[in-house]
Amino acid sequence: MNINFKIATINDIKGIIELCNDCFDEKTEVQYAYEVFAKNMYDANQIYLVGDIEGKIIAHCKITIIPTIYEKMGTYAILNHVCVSPNYRRLNIATHLLKECERIAKERGCKCIELWSNNVREAAHACYKHFGFKINDAAFFSKEI
Repeated sequence: MNINFKIATINDIKGIIELCNDCFDEKTEVQYAYEVFAKNMYDANQIYLVGDIEGKIIAHCKITIIPTIYEKMGTYAILNHVCVSPNYRRLNIATHLLKECERIAKERGCKCIELWSNNVREAAHACYKHFGFKINDAAFFSKEI
């Protein structure tokens, strides 16, 4: 199986949204995604990575590069919306996707990669642990504003 990984362009937005709506039961409208992507497409720290097979997007990850002024923390990356189409799971595509994320993060000078994932995604968590991610002794807090 020949999968092609690349940094997404505006032409990939519809496929990304269709995949994420399927994988995460999101309700994101394609037009909304186009507008947000267009506003941020020149920000080198906002990376949407896609994997496609014969032009169909079957894998995706959002990479956010965060440079800091803190020497110990340095620059790091946060991954979210890591997904593979249900029809292509259990083929090591997620591992290849994570390798590509790691390559990009290293290329951008990141010291570490952090990952956000919902608690219910147990199969995904097993993949992340197999790839070398460890659960931090921390809690993720959020507040709607």
